[in-house]
Amino acid sequence: MSELFSLLGFEGILRPYWLVALIGAPLLALVGAYGLSRKRRERALLVDPRHQPRFLPGFAPARAVWRIIFAVLASFFLAFSLLGPINGYSLREVRRKGLDIVLCVDTSRSMLVQDVKPNRLSRARREVRGLLDRLQGDRAALLAFAGSVRRVAPLTHDRKTLAAFVDDLSVDENLVGGTNLGGAIDEALLLLDGRRGAHEVIVLITDGEDLEGIGLEAAQRATEQGIRIFVVGMGTEGGGKIPDGRRGFVRDERGAEVVSALADASLRAIAGQTNGTYISSSMSVTPLEELYDKRLTSLEGRELVSGKERVPHDQYWIFAALAMVCMLLEVSLRERRSVKGLDV
Repeated sequence: MSELFSLLGFEGILRPYWLVALIGAPLLALVGAYGLSRKRRERALLVDPRHQPRFLPGFAPARAVWRIIFAVLASFFLAFSLLGPINGYSLREVRRKGLDIVLCVDTSRSMLVQDVKPNRLSRARREVRGLLDRLQGDRAALLAFAGSVRRVAPLTHDRKTLAAFVDDLSVDENLVGGTNLGGAIDEALLLLDGRRGAHEVIVLITDGEDLEGIGLEAAQRATEQGIRIFVVGMGTEGGGKIPDGRRGFVRDERGAEVVSALADASLRAIAGQTNGTYISSSMSVTPLEELYDKRLTSLEGRELVSGKERVPHDQYWIFAALAMVCMLLEVSLRERRSVKGLDV
C-alpha cells in the first residue's frame, strides 16, 4: 500500500489501521454486479431482450453500470482519505509541562531484608519502574545511596534508559555501608534548580532511620529552596534479618543477628519538614504510583522545551473531495434518460 501511495506522489500514510476500509470497495462492486445481473434477469422475464427498447423506452443499462462504478470509486477514495496520505512535513517546537523528579533509592544491605517480598530492594525497583511508566512530560533523575551517594542518571525524559539503570541497582556497588539520608538529599538538591522549587521534587525510597538528624537538616535546606520531599518507607514494623551475602545474617558486636525494622517516625519528619508526604510499602500496594497520582500530578509543572518534532501534512482532503464528486455523479445519474413525450 505504501508503494501505491509513493507512485501517487505521497510519502506514506498516517493511519494504516484503516486499511480494512479498502475492503468496502470490492464488496460494493460484488453487490452492484449481483444487483445488475438480477435486474437483467427480471427484465428478461417481463420482456424479451430483443423487444426491450420498444417496451422499455429510455432505459439505459450503461447508466446503471456507471452508477456502480462511481459508488465503488467513492468507497475507494473515502478509504484512502481515512488512511491519511502524507505529503511533506513541517517542524514544530515541542513544549511540555512537567516536574523534575529526583529518585533516591536506598541500596544499603538492609534493603535485602525479605519482610517485603521478594525483598525491599526488588520491591523498590518495581515501584520505581511503575512510576516511570506513569510519567508524562516529567523529567526524572536517579541516585543510589547507602553510606555514600552515587549519581546513576541525570534529569532526562528517557524513561527506557532510566528503567534499565533501575534494574541494575545493587548493594554490591556501595562504597560505604550505612544509610546517609542527608547526603542523598543534598546530592539531589545539586541536580535541581532551586530557583524553581515549585516544579522540583525529591522522592526518597528507603528503609533507613535518620538516627543523627542529618536527613532532617538536609530537608531544611530543601525547604529553603522550595523543594518538597516525598518519602516511601520500604519494610515493615516487624522487620527481618539482614543477609550478609554468605548464606548467613549480619550480626552486631555481641554476635546477635541484627533485625532491621522500619522505624518511620524520622522519615515522616523529613517529609513533613518540606510539606511533602510519607507513605510506606505496607500502606499501599503501589505506594510510588499512588504518590504520583494523588500528590505529584497536582503540582504545577514547569513548561519545558523538549526539541522539535516533525508534523506530517495530512492530505486526506484530496481523496475526500474526489469521493464527494463520485457520490454526486452517482446520485445524479438515473437508469432511464428522458424520452420526448414521456416523463421517465
